Amino acid sequence: MEALIPVINKLQDVFNTVGADAIQLPQIIVLGTQSSGKSSVIESLVGRSFLPRGPGIVTRRPLILQLVYSPKDSKEHRSAEEVYKRQDDGNDSWNPLVQLTQNIFSKGTVNLEEWGKFLHTKDKIYSDFEEIRKEIERETDRMAGSNKGICPEAINLKIYSTRVVNLTLVDLPGITKVPIGDQPEDIENQIRNLIVKYIANPNSIILAVTAANTDMATSEAIKLAKDVDPDGRRTLAVVTKLDLMDAGTDAIDILCGRVIPVKLGIIGVVNRSQQDIIDKKSITDALKDEATYLQRKYPTIASRNGTPYLAKTLNRLLMHHIRDCLPELKVRVNVMISQFQSLLNSYGEDVSDKSQTLLQIITKFASAYCSTIEGTARNIETTELCGGARICYIFHETFGRTLDSIHPLVGLSRMDILTAIRNATGPRPALFVPEVSFELLVKRQIRRLEDPSQRCVELVHEEMQRIVQHCGTEVQQEMQRFPRLHQRIVDVVTQLLRTRLPATNSMVENLVAIELAYINTKHPDFHREAALVSGLLKSTDGIVEDHSPMFRQKPRPASTVATVIKLLLRQMGERGSVLVLLAKIFETSHSDKHVPAITDGQDRSPPQNNFDSAPQVNGSPENKALTPQKPVNLLPEVPSQTSRKLSDREQHDCDVIERLIKSYFYIVRKSIKDSVPKAVMHFLVNYVKDNLQSELVTHLYKSDQAESLLNESEHIAQRRREAADMLKALQRAGQIISEIRETHMW
Repeated sequence: MEALIPVINKLQDVFNTVGADAIQLPQIIVLGTQSSGKSSVIESLVGRSFLPRGPGIVTRRPLILQLVYSPKDSKEHRSAEEVYKRQDDGNDSWNPLVQLTQNIFSKGTVNLEEWGKFLHTKDKIYSDFEEIRKEIERETDRMAGSNKGICPEAINLKIYSTRVVNLTLVDLPGITKVPIGDQPEDIENQIRNLIVKYIANPNSIILAVTAANTDMATSEAIKLAKDVDPDGRRTLAVVTKLDLMDAGTDAIDILCGRVIPVKLGIIGVVNRSQQDIIDKKSITDALKDEATYLQRKYPTIASRNGTPYLAKTLNRLLMHHIRDCLPELKVRVNVMISQFQSLLNSYGEDVSDKSQTLLQIITKFASAYCSTIEGTARNIETTELCGGARICYIFHETFGRTLDSIHPLVGLSRMDILTAIRNATGPRPALFVPEVSFELLVKRQIRRLEDPSQRCVELVHEEMQRIVQHCGTEVQQEMQRFPRLHQRIVDVVTQLLRTRLPATNSMVENLVAIELAYINTKHPDFHREAALVSGLLKSTDGIVEDHSPMFRQKPRPASTVATVIKLLLRQMGERGSVLVLLAKIFETSHSDKHVPAITDGQDRSPPQNNFDSAPQVNGSPENKALTPQKPVNLLPEVPSQTSRKLSDREQHDCDVIERLIKSYFYIVRKSIKDSVPKAVMHFLVNYVKDNLQSELVTHLYKSDQAESLLNESEHIAQRRREAADMLKALQRAGQIISEIRETHMW
């Protein structure tokens, strides 16, 4: 059990070397208000005066004090390879010959009763405790300034002695309420936050110091301790200045816990007065006077109070506390060893062969890039779609839905269709529905598929560029390690994608151009749709009357129309055009009957032409004589109204054209939806996958820039060194704890 506290001291030394505070070690935190006697308690435990003293706030930085019991025969603490003991007055400009002589004779064994060492002065030994006081003051002023401000960075002091018990104490600034001098206005909050940071450590023991000549119920130290340790399982109260209580009063109720109970107990001590300090009364004499006072004033509880009893109690509590904390501490150390090992691996080893390292990074990046596209990467992104999954989403969701949202007749009104039919007939009235009008109109609609196809290429190109940032954590760490290489890799990938973009766009344009080049009315799907047009004719034949002289008496029955269609189909076979065939059915039909005004019920652009009135010349509806002196506009003017009544024949022709445009547009849209992703995959995605590594090797590995490309980031190099130091410290700490565990101490 006695070896547990030295174990913590060793762990503290290990973590102090790397400045690590992630591991919260068991230690005793001393807190109290200003002038409550904290410094006197600590000095009594050490047996020497070494802490700064003065009016106002003196302790302005946390002091981590390790007391190490070191008997005369201890080889562990009294032998070292390099021990420099200085006997001068502290001036740095001392004689080199004297320095050399002292270095030679100080190597080996330290033959002192007690001495101190600061972490920031390395192996320098202080045998004069007055020098320790001055060094604390200098180090405090160096970091916290000389204006009574505080600094959270701790001073680490280790005192070896033959008269101390093994303890680890932390002396904190005294609790204050009102700023004085040049102290900031929020000095109270700064000190409170600093204290809470230390006492909130669940592995710490809180030593709450309160003066006996104040009301225990108003103790700020007890209040702060209860805030973080409400059960009081790790709080020990110390009542100082028992000899300064008012005449006729005593602290028997406080020390027995009848005023404010504390689970770990309440111990009373008697400090040296300010006059004793001025008179340089030794602590040994002060301890004798303390024992005499306690025996006289509190004889029944004298054995359970006083500085010696406090030291033994703290040693016992700390050992038991360490025993309880070591298993959890071992687990915490092992977890951090694993974390820092992974972190160190992520930074990589120092580069010895730059050519080999460069080739490995290029190969790793190309493999990770392709794996991200194929979906075979080890570290799959879970927060968003990326790589091949996003490309698939672009093909089948973004691009597919955009094509599906394009209506076959969007932007095409009945008047547009009728105008196209009339323009295709030339100067003579049409007996049949001209096939040219169908081709012109369906090509106009097919061209609407080109823009979404080009946008699909752009989206895939952007995603291929983004994949560089989603190539896995290992590759990203390599890129952060070598920022110039990262930039060059990005440049090569960007250039490769840029060179493939024109070929891909050209292919997609050609796919649409191919559909526009030849309107295949013999397409199997379109041929079946054309055969179904007879159903449309049957549905409309009931309202179409034949006005020829031969059949003026009665309308043509629908069955007769169907019979004629079948007869003509049988006669013409595969030679006739579908549109000509449909037109022959009504070649003798002429209607002077008008249906109500037609309005466009679909999502189309408004009609542009009105054929209800004759063309006007110079504002006159009548046809006037045309003379060369008055040139005439031969094109019909665009009517102002947006709709007009269509004849039965016109309505029927528009229905036929619309039905055929829809049928053929769906066929082409289905083909484009299938062929564009294939073209993008072949010309862009697969090409980049197959040629990425060769492009990187050509532009990077074979160049003479390998030396400069692998110049490591100074930030990464610094973090690697810190991680390596921390890993060594953790491994050493784990080894120390394992050694203690093997001795079955818990």
